[in-house]
Order: sequence, then structure tokens, then C-alpha cells
Amino acid sequence: MGRYYSSLSIMRNVFQNKKEELILTTVILVFILFMSSSLIYYAENQAQPEAFSSIPKSMWWATITLTTVGYGDTYPVTFLGKIIAALIAITGIGMFALPTGIIGAGFVEEIKKRKSDKKKQKNTVLIAEKNFR
Repeated sequence: MGRYYSSLSIMRNVFQNKKEELILTTVILVFILFMSSSLIYYAENQAQPEAFSSIPKSMWWATITLTTVGYGDTYPVTFLGKIIAALIAITGIGMFALPTGIIGAGFVEEIKKRKSDKKKQKNTVLIAEKNFR
């Protein structure tokens, strides 16, 4: 575990530095989940009262669709429901790609920072050696 400490430290710093962006993304994703569940409930409840019997039960379908897993156990049959489902699926792809980009950018920033710190430290040592002579 000791030899991986540097990598774990980088990961910890990335998540700490990008905490606000990741929290905001999570809040937006939860909001989209509630909106998707509500929309599909109102679009599909009359056509499929057993599958979309309530908004909380519709959350299962919305979660599976937003994550693009798509089990196929429940699916919309109305035209409006299919349109909503397509939009939700496309939104899910984007919303799950967003944290990936945020974390990736955080890794780039952290590695650049560490390289810069090492370079500064090396220059400081060289200057100290030069002054010592």
C-alpha cells in the first residue's frame, strides 16, 4: 500500500479540489431523476397503470434509463412516452459523462501542480547549493 500512497494522495486531492463541481453535478442529476420520473409517470400512467403506478415507482425506470442500462422490464408504449424516453436517455449519457470530464480535468491539474512543485523544489536546491559554494 505504501508504494501507491502517491496515487491515492493524487486521487484524494482531485476529489477535494473538485468537490463543489461534483456535488453540483449530483444535485442536477437527482433533479433530472425526479423530473424524468414525473414526466414518464404523467405520459404513461393511463396506458400502463401497473408499470407506472406512481412517481416513486417510475423512478426505477428513470434510473435505469438515465444510467443507460436499459433492462427492458418496463418501457414506454405511448408516442409521448417514447419521445420523453429518448430525451432522457440522451440526457443520461451527457450527465454521466460530465463527472468523468470533471475528474479527468482534476487529474491533469493535480499532476501539473505536482510537476511544477517538484521543479520549484529542484531549483531551490540548486540555488541553495550554488550559494553554499
